[in-house]
Amino acid sequence: MTIAEVREKCKSLTDKVPKDVLILVILILTSSLSFGLGYLAGLDARVPKDALNAQATSADGRFVASKSGTKYYLPACAGAERISDANKVWFISASAAVAAGYSPAANCAGI
Repeated sequence: MTIAEVREKCKSLTDKVPKDVLILVILILTSSLSFGLGYLAGLDARVPKDALNAQATSADGRFVASKSGTKYYLPACAGAERISDANKVWFISASAAVAAGYSPAANCAGI
């Protein structure tokens, strides 16, 4: 089948369908496709709860807390330096520390 034959078949189909209906169908299909792609993009952008609550290691952690404490600190804060290495719990973000039940330390500037 050549391109000219395909063009003729398309013309014969569009001649049978009113232009208003054709435009309406194209509009509905493109808006549905746009909505679906936007919805899928939104699903990809969500942060999984497991990743949010994931504890980090000292190499990639930005916040530290004590296993027995209630406050989280920046690693450079004096309170963080007093926590023994065996009791340190690392978090990637402040929101992960809050989700784990810790609150920011008042004496640690920058939190």
